[in-house]
Amino acid sequence: MLRNLRLAARMLSKTPFVTCIAVLSLALGIGANSAIFSLFDQMLLQPLPVPSPEELVNLGAPGPKMGSTQCSQAGSCEVVFSYPMYRDLERTQTVLTGLAAHRAFQPSLAIDGEPLTGQGVMVSGSYFPTLQLQSAAGRLFTVADDAPVGANFVAVLGYDFWRDRFGSSPSVIGKTIRINGKAFSVIGVAPKEFSGTTLGVRPTVYVPISMRAVIEPGFTNFENRRAYWVYVFGRRKPDVSLAQATAALNALYRPIINDVEVPLQSGISNQTLARFKARLVTVNDGRQGQSSTPENAKTPLLLLMGVTGVVLLIACANIANLLLARGAGRAAEMGVRLALGATRGQLLALLLTESVLLALIGGVASLGVAHLTLKFIGTLMPSNEVGALVFELQGSVVLFTAALAVVTGLVFGLFPALHSTRSDLISVIRAGAGQLTGGKAATRFRATLVTVQIALSMALLVSAGLFLKSLMNVSRVDLGLRVDDVVTFGLSPVRAGMDSTRAAVYFTRVQEVLAAMPGVTGVTSSRVPLLAGQSWGTAVHVQGFTSGPDIDADSRLNQVGPGYFQMMGVPLIAGRDIAESDLHGGARVAVVNETFARKFGLGRDAVGKFMSDGENDSLTVQIVGLTPDVKYNSVKDTIPPVFYFAARQDWSIGELNFYVRSSLPVAQVMASVRGAMKALDPTIPVEDLKSMPQQIRENVFLDHMISILSAAFAVLATVLAAIGLYGMLAFSVTQRTREIGVRMALGADAARVRAMVMKQVGLMTLVGGVIGVAGAFGIGQAARALLFGLEGHDALVFSASVLLLSAVALAAGFLPARRAALINPMQALRHD
Repeated sequence: MLRNLRLAARMLSKTPFVTCIAVLSLALGIGANSAIFSLFDQMLLQPLPVPSPEELVNLGAPGPKMGSTQCSQAGSCEVVFSYPMYRDLERTQTVLTGLAAHRAFQPSLAIDGEPLTGQGVMVSGSYFPTLQLQSAAGRLFTVADDAPVGANFVAVLGYDFWRDRFGSSPSVIGKTIRINGKAFSVIGVAPKEFSGTTLGVRPTVYVPISMRAVIEPGFTNFENRRAYWVYVFGRRKPDVSLAQATAALNALYRPIINDVEVPLQSGISNQTLARFKARLVTVNDGRQGQSSTPENAKTPLLLLMGVTGVVLLIACANIANLLLARGAGRAAEMGVRLALGATRGQLLALLLTESVLLALIGGVASLGVAHLTLKFIGTLMPSNEVGALVFELQGSVVLFTAALAVVTGLVFGLFPALHSTRSDLISVIRAGAGQLTGGKAATRFRATLVTVQIALSMALLVSAGLFLKSLMNVSRVDLGLRVDDVVTFGLSPVRAGMDSTRAAVYFTRVQEVLAAMPGVTGVTSSRVPLLAGQSWGTAVHVQGFTSGPDIDADSRLNQVGPGYFQMMGVPLIAGRDIAESDLHGGARVAVVNETFARKFGLGRDAVGKFMSDGENDSLTVQIVGLTPDVKYNSVKDTIPPVFYFAARQDWSIGELNFYVRSSLPVAQVMASVRGAMKALDPTIPVEDLKSMPQQIRENVFLDHMISILSAAFAVLATVLAAIGLYGMLAFSVTQRTREIGVRMALGADAARVRAMVMKQVGLMTLVGGVIGVAGAFGIGQAARALLFGLEGHDALVFSASVLLLSAVALAAGFLPARRAALINPMQALRHD
């Protein structure tokens, strides 16, 4: 083996240009695959860093939920439980070693008077014991920290926060920090590798779930069985299967549903009640924790893995052609080795060692490509998503790269090695005066490889074109708003410790301070951030609309500041905007959008009608304005029915998002906002400060990321295919020099020789193009869910891709064709 490695290294060094081209191709192909695999591994493969993660199970509670539901990044609304139901199951189950609950929250932190933002998780006392984790410092929560409700002012810090903010000092234990204005004592630090059980949430701090009413004043749903808000997971006993755990938990769950919760339901039809009674707990594999991110990321990541795999296949085809060409020049060497007694197996081992060594060198170089690609991908992702992933090369990625390099070396090296050591080698050399011309099999193989490259490149070009066209469609969506020169940010004074009355005064003062800043031409606010992916909704009662069991009376909602629609550039259809005079204690007012008016039968006569939200059917809110449909939480989603209340009429609001329109540069406005808010109250941090164009880009970041990456990989694939086509034709012209000389001696002119070579180019491009277009059509259909405003195909995209690849193929074939046409017949007849 060592002898083969030395010989392989010597042979690679003799052809530095060919070796460098092969290494570069492999570095790009393998590096792209390793970068995407890093994301794939983190989102879809890596289990939680806890003992025996295969024992973890996630519980769900699908079916009708009559009451209020709060869901988050930890999963869909189908899987949340009420807190009393969780406690019932925890208390009575016998098939799990532990059952735990958790809920993410947005904390406002203050350490030594310095305000900070971060991510928080409320967890049950059984959370860490169920995960079987040990603290990095101090202690973690136990079941004793669950009770009594609202009395355990203790906190556990996330490891990264402890390291970055406190330098990993153990003296932090016992330190007091303020969470949402309340003093908590730090009792421990989570272990080093652990970042919570929800991908996308890297907790800064953990607090007992029993403290929710303390950190979120006004929360009163601990004992409410019609309030669904906790996520639940457990750990199976080693001898209990998933099926057994499911059966045992449902044996407990069904009596609680029928005997305890069914009597609490009212105002629903018999059909819905029957579905409510039929609810069952679901128990699924929980080794990766609880998160909606893996399911959302699965299709895009599989698509990108497929794209990078195709790029690598094209690179392999290129190198296989290079090795075939080099093998022709080494025919005499192989013949001598066979004549001296070397076996075919020994020659195969030598040649495959060369291929694998070449691939491993490319693999080492690919680590740099993967690193840069990961960093670039990180720049495409929203700021709040970047912290959920590691954009560095981890051990699993290095191992994947090494394995992929070895497999790649065997793939591109096998046929050239078999061809260069075939059994009739010596007789072929004698007939060809020492040159292994390759024969018809090798010629067909080289042409097939190039045809496959063209087909794969065509498929990638069309796919990239579809995603770019989809991105263009997204960018052309009419938002119904004018926010190009608007900066947005959030403030949460209640989380920082203010009571709601003081917060209302504070919000008014913020509006005044912002309006007085230089260059500002408009200021407004909203409770639900615009186009940030958040969506609030409730059932409504509307004058003239008949409500009843199973009748959809749901609407999205927002609470907005004075002049909201004018500030956002939205002209009202009828009525007026939310006004400065719409204050707490005055007549309650609302503005509704066109979809709301259509759904509830108001038409253009909505102004003057009355409505109410939630379970209140007293119709005390007057509709004072009708607005056109404008985008609410998503650029791509259909606009839902939305009503807008006056934010100043609700003194319970603890957080608002502000919007500042200014004629000054964005960076200057942001700096002014930070300074003004710090001067107004330094204890309240400015959250999510960004321009509205940036917020809109982040809303559709997946479209941007897929489009940019697929386009980049498609261009790379096309360049590699062009190089492969050029190399194959150049080698073919060299091998056919004598034949071309004979043709020219018999009367063929330069034009006919050029046509002969270009005909070969045209045939390979035609066959590869047809196959590639068919493949691209299939890819488009499979990726329809990711395409916006397209049905998986587009005539313009397909036509442009065909023309582009044809032009590239013709350009790649032109130089070899020109060289063939310039061959001197007399010199060609003497060519060996």
